[in-house]
Amino acid sequence: MKKVPRPFPARVPVGRPGGRGSTPLGRWLLANRVAPEGPESAETHSKTHAWWKVMTLTGVDYFSSLSYLPGIAALAAGALSPLATLLIVALTLGGMLPMYRRIAKESPHGQGSVAMLERLLPFWRGKIFVLVLIGFVATSWIITITLSAADASVHLLENPYAPAFLSGQAVTVTIVLLAVLGFVFLLGFSEAVSVAIPLVALFLVLNAVVVGAGIAQLAANPVAIGDWVARLGAAHGTFLDAVRTAAIAFPLLVLGLSGFETGVSMMPLVSASGKTKAQRLASRIRNSKRLLTTAALIMSVYLVGTSFVTTVLIPPAAFEEGGEANGRALAYLAHELLGNAFGTAYDISSVLILWFAGASAMAGLINIVPRYLPAYGMAPEWSRAVRPVVLVYTGVSIVITIAFNADVNAQAGAYATGILAMMVSGAVAVVFSAIRAKQPAAIAGFSLLVLVLGYALVSNVIEKPDGIAISGLFIAGIVAISLVSRIFRTTELRVDRIDFDAEARALIDDVLDNDRGLNVIANQRQAGDEDEYREKEAAQRGMNPVPNAANVLFLEVEVADPSQFSRVLTVRGHKIAGYSVLRVESPAVPNAIAAILIALRDTTGLRPHCYFEWAEGNPLGHLFRYLLLGTGDTAPVVREILRELEKDPARRPAIHVGG
Repeated sequence: MKKVPRPFPARVPVGRPGGRGSTPLGRWLLANRVAPEGPESAETHSKTHAWWKVMTLTGVDYFSSLSYLPGIAALAAGALSPLATLLIVALTLGGMLPMYRRIAKESPHGQGSVAMLERLLPFWRGKIFVLVLIGFVATSWIITITLSAADASVHLLENPYAPAFLSGQAVTVTIVLLAVLGFVFLLGFSEAVSVAIPLVALFLVLNAVVVGAGIAQLAANPVAIGDWVARLGAAHGTFLDAVRTAAIAFPLLVLGLSGFETGVSMMPLVSASGKTKAQRLASRIRNSKRLLTTAALIMSVYLVGTSFVTTVLIPPAAFEEGGEANGRALAYLAHELLGNAFGTAYDISSVLILWFAGASAMAGLINIVPRYLPAYGMAPEWSRAVRPVVLVYTGVSIVITIAFNADVNAQAGAYATGILAMMVSGAVAVVFSAIRAKQPAAIAGFSLLVLVLGYALVSNVIEKPDGIAISGLFIAGIVAISLVSRIFRTTELRVDRIDFDAEARALIDDVLDNDRGLNVIANQRQAGDEDEYREKEAAQRGMNPVPNAANVLFLEVEVADPSQFSRVLTVRGHKIAGYSVLRVESPAVPNAIAAILIALRDTTGLRPHCYFEWAEGNPLGHLFRYLLLGTGDTAPVVREILRELEKDPARRPAIHVGG
């Protein structure tokens, strides 16, 4: 007989199916996987960079909105565009920056406000809430990809040197840009920071030149300022009327705030100094706050300057649909003030940074699925791989582009809805954070921010209901796919490893020394006293083929949070009136029992036998109890999990059911 190893190990890896693909194509698709697997990721394994370098990666999303935001502001507020932009700047510096600095402190591993809110709602309520938030996040970042690509197409097609055959082909050009973006990620996207630095630097310098040329033009021709003032007076009789119009317009201008959530998600890329983990974490938080503050200050200056020169110098009709400045106000000025050569350089810079803004959003999307959904069992195994996810997101982006006809203005509502929903959730998260910290001033300030952002969200939904409709489709799709995936993955082992405490190992060793076999009785603990175990053992010996002389191990699983999907199990041993009892907490009873039986088999080389009795009640009722509560008619589910995991019946732990 094979000698059973002693002592029983304290840690037993169990593992889940690798899902690496059985064909060359499958192996290629599943080769590159995202490392994080859950909301908490203590240390990053990615290459880190100085905070200002990571700021440029955030900036390809944040700063690139300068390409289209002045035009959207002019359409939304007319001559009042600079005033509406000032409201955005005030909101940026007085509300959004303090909020995201706090989120960076409390969520320093890139989880953002979603993880902060997840902690407030336990069990299934928290999971469904996270799925809804992920739907809004997906909306904003998918629309970031499509809107940025569409605006890049506008800059390309409106250039005077653009080939004539491209005229009227905005949708086709945008789809090509999206396909190229997806192709880059399929090949393997790395060193994004190194690419972002020159793109952002060049784009900001060219924008500064355009703004400077615009101010010089106004200084030489102050009549334009007089015309603008006259337009203000004609359109808005009183100061209060002007403020009201600007307040109504500013919800659409939140596209200028898009970089904050991206900035927080990039925190793991920020380098940190320090000898201990705590010191490095504190350093990363400080550097990330510098990143957010610097980006906000730069963007605020550019928002004010670009909004002013475009509103004053560009005729209002040029902003309308079909106008030369529609979706490309600064590019229009670059050509008008500095000539076609400089304007072409600006167009090229805009096309590149807008295209790369899609890359930044794609990187954020790739991290959403493995960060949350696999931990909930709400995404298939292949969703951990980069390439299949890239194909899905690219396909969705192409569908959205066709649906919106590659129109920047038409997508602004959906984008603003997603951005505002994320910001409202962030504001709510920091309000609860301030409440926990007992900070009255912060509570009042962030509560006001919730109201302001809530107003902007509601106003945007009323003005452009297609935005909430698109978000609703994303949310419904994510929830439906997640629940279906959870159902199909219920019979997976769902355990990575099992830890056995000293008493549990001693009990197992004792049984092995006496019997050279493993006989396990599954028990749902009631009183947990001597009478319970004596009666349970007698009943099982009466209904199942438990060897007469064999010592038995009682195995008890207590359901902790059934909405979780997988976790590391810790088995604790107890000796109760001479009976050997193993106890463990798990999200689901059958999966834990199956994992422990596999661990016993793999460690000892023996085939465990586990004994059950049939549960009373309707089988369908047991099925729903298992799906929602992690328990039910345990025996057949344990057997099915083992059957899927181990194809050889001779090596499969034996399941006996009586009664």
